[in-house]
Amino acid sequence: MKVVNSLKTLKTRDRNCRVVRRKGRVYVINKKDPRCKARQG
Repeated sequence: MKVVNSLKTLKTRDRNCRVVRRKGRVYVINKKDPRCKARQG
């Protein structure tokens, strides 16, 4: 899981990426490619 300031580049990396909000944090998750994960902040 990468921690980044901006998720804009990471969510466009793959078409299966989804931006999800959990517990006040913003995550990028991908069911097809589990390595493509990121958290903002």
